[in-house]
Amino acid sequence: MRVLLLVLRTLGTLALTFFGLLAVTFVIGRVVPIDPVLKIVGDRALPEVYERVRQELGLHLPIWQQFLLYLQKVLAGDFGRSALTGQPVLADIARFFPATVELATAATLLGVLLGVPAGVVAAVHQGRWPDHLVRLLGLVGYSVPVFWLGLMGLVLFYAKLGWVEGPGRLGVAFEDLLEPTTGLLLVDAALAGEWEIFENALGHLILPASVLGYFSLAYISRMTRSFMLAELRQEYVTTARVKGVPEWRVVWRHALGNCMVPLVTVIALSYGSLLEGAVLTETVFAWPGLGRYITDSLFNADMNAVLGGTIVVGCVFIGLNLLSDLLYRLLDPRART
Repeated sequence: MRVLLLVLRTLGTLALTFFGLLAVTFVIGRVVPIDPVLKIVGDRALPEVYERVRQELGLHLPIWQQFLLYLQKVLAGDFGRSALTGQPVLADIARFFPATVELATAATLLGVLLGVPAGVVAAVHQGRWPDHLVRLLGLVGYSVPVFWLGLMGLVLFYAKLGWVEGPGRLGVAFEDLLEPTTGLLLVDAALAGEWEIFENALGHLILPASVLGYFSLAYISRMTRSFMLAELRQEYVTTARVKGVPEWRVVWRHALGNCMVPLVTVIALSYGSLLEGAVLTETVFAWPGLGRYITDSLFNADMNAVLGGTIVVGCVFIGLNLLSDLLYRLLDPRART
């Protein structure tokens, strides 16, 4: 019975959050001073054509009926048609979103694999040179503009040294040679056994993922350091040291283990922010991702695409929050009660 109540409460929270997300996007679509009818028919359309399209879109209805119509369409997976590409918005998102997922996932992995150990080392050596070095790297990560860092990376590692591939997601010679299955180039190339395409795609991914991962590393290492400093001051750490428990076990098993619960939220939010905030990185590296798609649509007043992309990003955050809550219960036995 308790489990059933927990499931119902979770589902109710998700439904309420999703309803709020749809309400916000609906209000944004009505507040923005852009006439969707003019965007479709053009400035020189006849008045009767304008009125017909307006009625087809349901804009002549009362605002509450418009919201119900909007809600019905979204729940059916109909985000409208993009004025920029001429394709259904959902089809565009399905084409662009995997590129962002691939980039953000690689960046988050770099941020976690390097940021968590860096934060632990900084906390253990508080006030000494490893701590100062990690804090300096984090400060640079927060301060340096991502577009400048991306451009300098292209100039140095691509143009000068030739260590990585250039802008884009795949070399021109390899385009249209791989049948998309998941939309993730590395996964699709590995599944198809096309290792030459895999190597080329990895070469294009390394630099933008490293630039984006550096900012993730700065955030994760800073938060890990803060959590570890709080844990290392706890009495159970002192007790373990007095009992003769090896220092590495005290730090990496006990202290870091207790830090993993708040770190789950930090990593989930960092991943979500990379999914929706990689616009500058995608622009600098000509990466065909969702952030760039939403930005181009906004500049072209394509509100169907903007709102559709916003809903998808919002759903990602809702899903990540749900996942972090489930991980809480796995990592912390107290949360299960």
